[in-house]
Amino acid sequence: MGINMLVSTKGRYALRTMADLALHGNGRPVKIKDIAKRQGISGKYLEQIVALLSRAGLVRSIRGNQGGYYLAKEPSEYTLGMILRVTEGHLAPVDCLSGEENPCDRQQDCVTLRLWQELDAAISSVVDKYTLADLAEWQRERDAQQ
Repeated sequence: MGINMLVSTKGRYALRTMADLALHGNGRPVKIKDIAKRQGISGKYLEQIVALLSRAGLVRSIRGNQGGYYLAKEPSEYTLGMILRVTEGHLAPVDCLSGEENPCDRQQDCVTLRLWQELDAAISSVVDKYTLADLAEWQRERDAQQ
């Protein structure tokens, strides 16, 4: 696997979906087809992403004609890292840092381990600093400029 450093399409779409729910939910459920249209995401693919977010407890659903999805908590209670970890598994830059324990036999002699640990900490510090409320605010600012 090595250094990928790319957030998958699933991760990027999950952030956009959660931001859309934060912006358009207002206490009411939002339909997948409406999110898909606004975000330019395939409805089928969005259903898979929302299912992941739902299983992780980040969104809830209401069935029926007036149904849809809504955030399980306030936007300020979700870090962007929390959302990305649902879709990406981990955000570590190298496999040896992806779990609780480093399984690498060479960790005692690994001259690059310090670099990877620092990079891992930097990634986490950024994605865990910002919340869904920040994303929603950034979108409102962009909308106001247009």
